[in-house]
Amino acid sequence: MAWNDLGPLLKEGKVKNVYVPSSARALDDDERELVELARRTIDAHTDAGPDEDGIHTVGAAVMAADYRMFAGVNLYHFTGGPCAELVALGAARAQGARQMRCIVAVGNHGRGVIGPCGRDRQVFVDYYPAMRVIVPTPAGLRSVLAADLMPLAQRWAPESGMNGLDPSLYRDPDTAGPPIVRFHPRYLEVVRSGAKTRTTRFRDPAQLGPARLVFESDPEVVLAAEVTGVRHCLVSELTNQDAKAEGLTTAAELREALKGHYPDLSGTDEVDVITFQIDDNKGAA
Repeated sequence: MAWNDLGPLLKEGKVKNVYVPSSARALDDDERELVELARRTIDAHTDAGPDEDGIHTVGAAVMAADYRMFAGVNLYHFTGGPCAELVALGAARAQGARQMRCIVAVGNHGRGVIGPCGRDRQVFVDYYPAMRVIVPTPAGLRSVLAADLMPLAQRWAPESGMNGLDPSLYRDPDTAGPPIVRFHPRYLEVVRSGAKTRTTRFRDPAQLGPARLVFESDPEVVLAAEVTGVRHCLVSELTNQDAKAEGLTTAAELREALKGHYPDLSGTDEVDVITFQIDDNKGAA
């Protein structure tokens, strides 16, 4: 049964219990933006009117590890033309993206988010098992690990063919092990050298104790670390000392840098100032 068929069946009382994977969570702002990009793409490029068949009826959008977003539309053909999700993944690859964070498909004429077909799910598991997929559920839209959409799946690889069951596929990388603090890859060297020992986050909390600093490069780099301090303050209360711990000079410079990550951030918003140190004894986590 397709996820997008559930709504009417639930309303009619024909379906009582629906399995929702444990990795399912509510969408964040970036994922909501991804849904909107897929919707705009198919609304602009569909070739079919309401309730009409067409060649281009679904749009998809994929978010890369560096938060860039790429879109595509399906190309229906009786021989098995590509789904919109696969077109979007190809477009992302063509523009330099290698690791994917999240993907979604949206139907034309207000049909909303559509769950991936079986072929797409197998492709996701084979190439991007830790990617999140946005699907409709009885509780609304949820972001789910790709591997969780294929219970007991076996991965296929070009060099080895079909492989045996790999239980590690079903471990959410955000919860399997110490908490993750994600960084743009441009910060890798300043963090590794010790020039940057602090990071300021908006609606992205951290906790004291062991952590994994994940730099979303290709390949991904993970450093073992310890979060030694978490301070809550207003953006307007950030200090020059905070800026220097981030490899900058002044609080004004830090606030300007934060605007690059959070364009709508204001001086009255509360942020978390997270202090950390690299655990040289453990190396990569």
